[in-house]
Amino acid sequence: MSKTNLDIQLKTIPESAGVYQYYDKEGNIIYVGKAKNLKKRVSSYFTKTHDSGKTRVLVKRIADIKFIVVETETDALLLENNLIKKHKPRYNVLLKDDKSYPWICIKNERFPRVFPTRRLIKDGSEYFGPYTSMKTVHTLLDLIKGLYQLRTCNYDLAEDKIEDGKYKVCLEYHLGNCQGPCEGYQTEDHYQENIKAIREIIKGNFKDSLGQFKQQMKDYAEKMQFEDAQRIKEKIEVLENYQAKSTIINPRISNVDVFSIVSDESFGYVNFLQISYGSIIRSHTLEIKKKLDETDKELLELAIVEIRERFNSKSKEIYVPFKVNIGEEIKVTVPQLGDKKHILDLSLRNAKYYRMERFKQIKITDPDRHANRIMAQMKADLRLSEEPRHIECFDNSNIQGTNPVAACVVFKNGKPSKKDYRHFNIKTVEGPDDFASMEEVVYRRYKRLLEEEQPLPQLIIIDGGKGQLSSALKSLDLLGLRGKIAIIGIAKRLEELFYPNDPIPLYLDKKSETLKIIQQLRNEAHRFGIEHHRNRRSKNALNSALETIPGIGEKTIVELLKKFKSTKRIANAKLDELEEVVGVSRASKIYNHYHKE
Repeated sequence: MSKTNLDIQLKTIPESAGVYQYYDKEGNIIYVGKAKNLKKRVSSYFTKTHDSGKTRVLVKRIADIKFIVVETETDALLLENNLIKKHKPRYNVLLKDDKSYPWICIKNERFPRVFPTRRLIKDGSEYFGPYTSMKTVHTLLDLIKGLYQLRTCNYDLAEDKIEDGKYKVCLEYHLGNCQGPCEGYQTEDHYQENIKAIREIIKGNFKDSLGQFKQQMKDYAEKMQFEDAQRIKEKIEVLENYQAKSTIINPRISNVDVFSIVSDESFGYVNFLQISYGSIIRSHTLEIKKKLDETDKELLELAIVEIRERFNSKSKEIYVPFKVNIGEEIKVTVPQLGDKKHILDLSLRNAKYYRMERFKQIKITDPDRHANRIMAQMKADLRLSEEPRHIECFDNSNIQGTNPVAACVVFKNGKPSKKDYRHFNIKTVEGPDDFASMEEVVYRRYKRLLEEEQPLPQLIIIDGGKGQLSSALKSLDLLGLRGKIAIIGIAKRLEELFYPNDPIPLYLDKKSETLKIIQQLRNEAHRFGIEHHRNRRSKNALNSALETIPGIGEKTIVELLKKFKSTKRIANAKLDELEEVVGVSRASKIYNHYHKE
């Protein structure tokens, strides 16, 4: 469709709630979106200057616009969700519809069976779920089995067939797991009472069952039927133990869905907790891949509709970290404190743990994606103009002003590049002057890179506060690199990050991956510098003794130390002992050096 036709379409779009669809010139749906006001939302794509390159590409590809007007915003949400799953547009987030979750089925029959299934058959049976794991289903069914005696056979227990004596009780009856409805030993009314109680337990309501059992135990005790009373007491303990494990902060909070989100540059992670009668009965985290730099609000709205539909949630209230638009039928609460806030924090913690687990997996299976994510995160956290793919960190080492050295460590794509590490012996500075030493090594490093036309880093990290940072800046000024390379200093005490000409330091979250990489760089530079410093001190110590002897070189010293272990033992060694190791000529020189008259 031509530009003129698109302009005409934009002018005629109604100002009502609905869903819009963008088509490319081949007639393929490339994007589906919802809006409270279709005209305003669609027009914004063509009038705004978009920061995201992906959005600009999308707008260029739009050749046709279609829309569907709906009554309410809720209808728009549901329709958008269904269209995305049906057409899978290129620029929409991916919503995978997994149909293999387990359910608990209460069969539609005279004496209903209760069993797990992954198939939903529309025969009037009740299905509870879906559950995110089979383990949860088995735990619930084991609890029910321990509390109530239900049949497991698939016989047709019609009234006339039972009266005719068609069936005989099986082993389950003799084991006490079934009360024998097949032979009429249990009435339908009594069985249905058990099913009613089971239905409430599955929903998370333990109150009625506990009250019923406690009354039974009291009745048995009054009748002196202590064995039966003990049996009921054990059931109460089983129920209370299960309830204790699943009870949350406030048992009065009931029939609520809790949603939270954490995201990075590529993915959003939405956690869902379903609360029923004060217990968490379901937890699930949905990973959503971003396509157009969607906001957390957009992702959360889409995920809420998808998750509630997937898990068949009928809750009338949701807890979320910020306001979302999901229609008037559902009450949206943004908790600020108290028990409700604790539940929301729990959901957020689950989302973060899921994200961490995914990162660990990705680090193994897809290291490139892991590196891209880290780099994008560092760029955002450190307010850089480009991703710091190449980082260099400098550290000085001297003890009481002796043997001053410096180290430069290099990280590429967030990992150490040890072949690029460099040591520096301080040449122009006398005594323990960290500032002057930093100035010297930064100048020498980048003067050489410029002369050799080697690639420069995107980020320089200086181990030290404002003083060391200022010294490094002097060198960059001399080389004309000021403003071309980002540079920051890290102070040890509070892990402050200092920027040039900015008196206020930046404090990163102690758990942030960006800070962890900076700390790793700093620690690696310190280790590498100390190692070189020790080697120099050791060498100088040797120089004071063995290397001052004329005609005695490094190889001879190494052979002697292998044999005698120390310079003291070499000095006290007999001439023949020395001759065995280094020969007559060199042995005489060493012996005479230590035995001068």
